[in-house]
Amino acid sequence: MLTTIGFDADDTLWQNEEFFRLTQDRFAALLADAAAPGHLQDRLLAAERRNIGHYGFGVKGFTLSMIETAIEVTGGKVSGAVIGEILAAGREMLEHPIHLLPHAREAVSRIAADYRVVLVTKGDLLDQERKLAQSGLGDLFDGVEIVSDKTPEVYRAVFARHGTGADQGLMVGNSLKSDVLPMLAAGGWGVHVPHGLTWALESAEPPQDSRRFHSLPDLSHLPDLVENLSR
Repeated sequence: MLTTIGFDADDTLWQNEEFFRLTQDRFAALLADAAAPGHLQDRLLAAERRNIGHYGFGVKGFTLSMIETAIEVTGGKVSGAVIGEILAAGREMLEHPIHLLPHAREAVSRIAADYRVVLVTKGDLLDQERKLAQSGLGDLFDGVEIVSDKTPEVYRAVFARHGTGADQGLMVGNSLKSDVLPMLAAGGWGVHVPHGLTWALESAEPPQDSRRFHSLPDLSHLPDLVENLSR
């Protein structure tokens, strides 16, 4: 029996990764004289991986990782002007308008009519609050959780706080690593809705032997799946 449905936010309800990709292109252009785009991307990804434990997920950590990478690839000779451009790019990401993904509003609205719904997202607190406010979806959620990471323990706590436990909860999102696998480990249902762009650090293989795992092409199929699972 399902009582509570959890939604991821970035790249599940609204666009997010495309803005990171555009900023990476801008970063590559700024550092074109110091590093080839492929090499720069590898160094940036390595910096992000190192820094997640310090800065967490989101734009601010990404911006700091770009600055660190610029210092590395230039041997400490990066100019103040380039650092200023990187900081400006980060600020622009934090001000970018929200673009809802297809079927997001309809899916949340239909499910909220019969189930408890909770938003579970990770990233910068102020940025996630801004995006939720601009999305126009905020009033549909019974709870909002902005967490530092998504683990089985986090999902157990969230679905106990807002529902009747993870075993009667379902989490839907674009990331197998963050939205699906830890929710399955917590005893719940996990629904993968792929997005065309996925951050390399969120890549994972789909579970092969879990009866509580489902994959959908888009959110328009989610209300019917939830109803079928609840029968």
